[in-house]
Parts: sequence; C-alpha cells; structure tokens
Amino acid sequence: MFSSFRWPSARVALVVLGMTAATITPIVISTPALSQNTVPSTTPSPATPSPETQSPATPSPTSSVNLSDVSSDYWARPFIQALADNNVISGFPDGSFRPNQGVTRAEFAALIQKAFPNQNRVRQLSAGGFKDVPAGYWAASAIQNAYETGFLAGYPGNVFRPSEQIPKVQAIVAVTSGLGLTGSTTGTSTDLSTYYTDASAIPNYAVANVTAATQSNIVVNYPDVKQLNPQQPLTRAEAAALLYQALAKQGRVQPIASNLPATQYIVGATQTGNDIVSLAASSTSLTTLTSLLKTAGLTDILQQPGPYTVFAPTDQAFAALPAATLQQLQQPENRDALIKILSYHVVPGAVTSSQLSAGELRTSEQSPVNIQIDRANNQVSVNNARVIQADVQASNGVIHAINQVLVPPDVNISQLNQPPTGNTDGTTPNVRPGRTTLGGPSYIGGGGNIGLSGDDTALGDSNFAVFSKIGLTRNISVRPSVIFGDDTLFLVPLTLDFTPRASAEVGQRTFSISPYLGAGVAIETNVDTDFGLLLTGGVDVPLGTRFTLNGAVNAAFMDETDVGLQLGLGYNF
Repeated sequence: MFSSFRWPSARVALVVLGMTAATITPIVISTPALSQNTVPSTTPSPATPSPETQSPATPSPTSSVNLSDVSSDYWARPFIQALADNNVISGFPDGSFRPNQGVTRAEFAALIQKAFPNQNRVRQLSAGGFKDVPAGYWAASAIQNAYETGFLAGYPGNVFRPSEQIPKVQAIVAVTSGLGLTGSTTGTSTDLSTYYTDASAIPNYAVANVTAATQSNIVVNYPDVKQLNPQQPLTRAEAAALLYQALAKQGRVQPIASNLPATQYIVGATQTGNDIVSLAASSTSLTTLTSLLKTAGLTDILQQPGPYTVFAPTDQAFAALPAATLQQLQQPENRDALIKILSYHVVPGAVTSSQLSAGELRTSEQSPVNIQIDRANNQVSVNNARVIQADVQASNGVIHAINQVLVPPDVNISQLNQPPTGNTDGTTPNVRPGRTTLGGPSYIGGGGNIGLSGDDTALGDSNFAVFSKIGLTRNISVRPSVIFGDDTLFLVPLTLDFTPRASAEVGQRTFSISPYLGAGVAIETNVDTDFGLLLTGGVDVPLGTRFTLNGAVNAAFMDETDVGLQLGLGYNF
C-alpha cells in the first residue's frame, strides 16, 4: 500500500494520494518406410564412446551431475539434470554431455530402455532379429526391448538402421506409441497449425501421434516454441526434454518448476507470461536486470508488442561493476543514467544470433553497439561483452544473455560513485534548470483543479489547470502553474523535493511516491492584479520514462483564503 503524507495547516490537510497502477523414433509403417531405400551393408558401431553403451544398471560416473558443457542457464538444463540424477541419461567419459549432438536410433533405443524399464511387451522380435543388428552389437538388447515394447520398429527388409540419426518427429511417434498416448477431441485443439508454424512439414503418418504428444505437453521446441522442425535430427538435449516430459506425463517425475525459463519451450504449457520482462523475472540469473528495469520504469515498455532484442547482462555481469555502482544507479538522481544504460542494451526488432552481422547496431539509446562475429567458434560479442546464451525467444522479441554490462559512451560510471556536490568552490548548490531532482524528472502537464474552500479566485472552484515542474538543484524545484477561470490564478511556488518515501508493485511495475512542500506567490489576474502568499504540498508518481502523475493541495491567501486540490498528468522532459 502507498503511505500517506500529511502537512499540518490551519485550514488544509493534504489529501492522501495513491495509485494502484504494476517452454521421439517411430513405429515406422510401410508408407514412410518404403521411401527409404538405403540399407547399411555393414554393422554400425559408435564412432565415439557413447554413454548409451553403458548398461542401464550401471550409470556413468558423470551421470549424476556437473556435466561440463551444460551451464546453469542452458535452456534444457532442468530436463538434463533431472534425468542425469535419475540415471536415465549419462555424460561422456570426458565429463561432457554434448547436448547439441544428434541421437542415433540405437542410442534412442538405449535411452528408452533406461527411461521406461518396466513397459509391457506387446510383440516379439523374430529369432534372427534385425539383419543389421548382430547379436554382439552394443545396443542389441536395447533395440530388442524398444521393438517388443512398441516404441520402435524396423524398416522393410528386416533392418533397423541403428546408426541412422533419428528425426524429431520419429522420436515423438516412438514415445507416444510406446506409452499408448492418444489425442483428445475435447478441451484442446486438434489443429496442429494452432501450435506449429511448420505443421505442414509433419508427415501424414505422424499427425495423430504429434497431436497426442502436443496435447500431453511432451513436445519441447527450442528456440522457437512454435517451430517443430519435425525432420531435423533429434539432439541429445531435445531427447532429454522429450523423455522428461513423457515421464512427467506418467507421474514418475515432478513437472519442472513453472518459474523456470525452460517452461516457455513446452508446447501447450500454461504460461504466466512469456514477454521479455516476464522471462527475465523468471530467470535466476537475471534478477538484477529485472530489478533495475522496474527502478527505471522500463518494464511497461518491454512488455509492449515490440518486437525488441535485449542483450541481457547476468547477475554476475552486474556484480563485476565497480563497488557501490548498483546502489548509485538506483538513486533518483542517477535515474537518467540508469535509463541510458538499460536502453543501450535494447535494439528495436527481433534479431536472432544467426541474423546478427559484424558492424554497428543502433540501440534504443540511439548510440550504436559494435557486433563481432566468430562463426568458426560460434561466438557473438557485443562491444567487449560475450553472448553466453543466445536466442531466448519471448512473445515480443528475443533475449541474448551477456557476461558484461554495456555502458553507453556518454555515461561515466565512475562519476555515479561520487556523492552529489555543489559548485567547484563548494559554496552554493549546482543550479541546472530542467534537471531531474530527488523526486524525479522535470515535466509540463495539464489536469484539473477541485475547489475545496473559498471563492475569491479560480483556485476555490473546479477549473482546468496547466502546471509544471522545473528542477533547479538536487532538492529544489520551481513549479509554476495556472488555474483558469473567472478569476484566473497564477501560482509560482518554490518547493523542496524529497526522496521517494513509498513504493508499490502492481504486476511487473513499481511505482514510487515523491513528496514535496513549498511556498511562493499567488497572482490573481482580474481587473486588478492581486498578490498573495501561496503554500503548497503534493506528491509526484513517476509512471515510466515519459509521464508523471501529480497531485497537490494549494492554499492561496488573498483577500480570502482559497484552497484547491490539483490533479493531472505531466510529460517528462
């Protein structure tokens, strides 16, 4: 709740002002199988030692965790980590997981055997087995199990093609077939184009299975949740996500936490919000950025349709700034600098890493950043910052996590650590008309006046008002305004602006209340010009980078004492 502020007066009590604004291998039937004519003539064997070569009962020593190439902010880490902890998947001998490596049909059979070890057998493999899977083949047992439990089937000619990479759509068909998942005609859409922009690329034989998988929330698409890429080879990360979701569907594991960024890639999952601000807020590595966006009043902008591209510094990136910089950036006197810095991380339009090109890229702050591309190492840098996680898709753009904070050329970070000072001789305050004060930026606006008492001037009646705030120093403003009416009144108070005293969050937005008190002169322009003492007190409520809500009580001591309540909206400058 907002706090109320009161200033004692013989006839006036300041009105309490507040605002409650703030994220697999088929039963291959004859139609697709007949179109595949290549049959390997030799027995396949893994080119590199594979974790799937291990017995389901003997997990790899690296399977329990700490996979060297699955960072804490990697999109599929929740799926991979949970399956590794349950010995469903394993790492390689060198401690890596190789999440982007393709999965062969033999490897997928081994994963199925580990994930679903107690499935009922629905058929029996002939005594000779598949012609291209010798009895001593490393995955012979897993392939037989996957076939007999209904997950996988062979191709015409009694071959299995164990070393062939499995397309994503075949893996989805395999899982839904083996688990007996079927689509529903009630409560969810059966039109796959509702979920996927490339629904037309799904083979006819797989449509029913993909529908069932989609409705069961076991399909996970990265980086674009609406792009299935059905014929692309399944990666190890995608296999982990698919199998985990299938286990969650069976109730054998808990669904991943709804606040994790990975949920945005689960097709059909209920989302609390997947715009840029919501995704940043749900990330455990972007908490500082989220807080600063709120302080700067930029959350409402980055929740608009956009689209935008955000180079998002991680918490570690902000922690690497000079000591006390973060605290200084959150002070009202440094708000303009904070807005400049954050805007320097935002680029209009949705630009994925593959669309970035070397050279300058203009930001929302109007100053360009320099993009460097190292295609050989698949690395993108922005100024001196390295992109450590690219292409996090939001509903209104894309996020690229970076390891350093970008500072625009016209902002001096070191100066933020210095306390406000006066002139160079230290004798008088530094006066700069139109500056931002403790209470927020300067503005000009319009609104209304509600007469509370008296009828000597326009202040005592309900009239239209034009008002302004012109910051002079860190604490002092002049706030000229005009109350129009039969007895038009000019108000020229000098006010003392206080640091925001209260704040409230509404949704993703934070509003602060900045009180002020002042005195000045009231000038009545009628037949004769009349002057009187003016007392004023009010609050400013910044609504973002552009607007400030103002409310004030003014008392003008003329022939009589007139009191009015002024309410309006100012445009910041």
